[in-house]
Amino acid sequence: MTGTVYKSTGSWYTVKTMNGKFYECRIKGRFRIQGIKSTNPIAVGDKVEFELETKNNTETGVIHRIEERSNYIVRKSVNLSKQTHIIAANVDQVFLLVTIDNPPTFTSFIDRFLVTAEAYSVNTVLVFNKIDTYDNEKMLEVKYLQSIYKKIGYECIEISAATGHNIEKIKALMIGKVSMFSGHSGVGKSTLVNAIEPSLDLKTKAISEQHMQGQHTTTFAEMFDLSFDAKIIDTPGIKGFGVVDMEKEEVGDYFPEFFALKQDCKFNNCLHLKEPKCAVKEALENDEVSYSRYRSYIQILEGDEEHYRTDNWDNE
Repeated sequence: MTGTVYKSTGSWYTVKTMNGKFYECRIKGRFRIQGIKSTNPIAVGDKVEFELETKNNTETGVIHRIEERSNYIVRKSVNLSKQTHIIAANVDQVFLLVTIDNPPTFTSFIDRFLVTAEAYSVNTVLVFNKIDTYDNEKMLEVKYLQSIYKKIGYECIEISAATGHNIEKIKALMIGKVSMFSGHSGVGKSTLVNAIEPSLDLKTKAISEQHMQGQHTTTFAEMFDLSFDAKIIDTPGIKGFGVVDMEKEEVGDYFPEFFALKQDCKFNNCLHLKEPKCAVKEALENDEVSYSRYRSYIQILEGDEEHYRTDNWDNE
């Protein structure tokens, strides 16, 4: 039998078949995908083959094959530095939720996420949530961040999951697609999903005032079928995003504005650091490239792992 993984708890996988029936499945023995050192060999969104078995009058499945993935979103595992954690597979697009405060989303996090999405061919839309709570100064920050990312080519949408502002715009982009929602804990993912599809009634919790972070609500990635021909993957909130499996020479290729300038650098293998006649450094000096983006690039090159801690995947 074949189906799509809708939920993974680490040991059991909920798989939906083409006829709409759900089966609880497990992996038999050691199961590793060649070339991927991952803490979770099977991820939500994976297409799998499984066989049914009956024990104690209970029918379960045993997964024995994963179909080739069109793409996936992956990040560094928390406790195992050489390992990775695949967040979701076969995703058409990601909505990355960004908040200016309560909690703050920093450009370094946004850029790490976007670099990984570029590397694995996943389209990303930046969603600026909670605009109903911002004063003029905060809204200026929103506009400034949007100007940086729109210039590079990323779609940016201002929303309020609480009031419903621009929710229909998000829904229109989701029709016929598998969409993943991601971001820090507390940015309003579950509130947004509930606004899009109230019948799901996902758990939401208030921001912790002590740490200005979201309370843990989603503990496992899970896919849901929506009423308007769309699928959504809701994911646990993450504090940091560790970039994996990238050679220093290729990191710049996943910054679209750097890649566009690469041909104008004197050296083909220019790392845009101290090399002479570097088109990226010249653009930076002329304010044609964002300083925050360049700073993120340097941090990734230097392997800065300071902010890789996560909220709900600490038990990887």
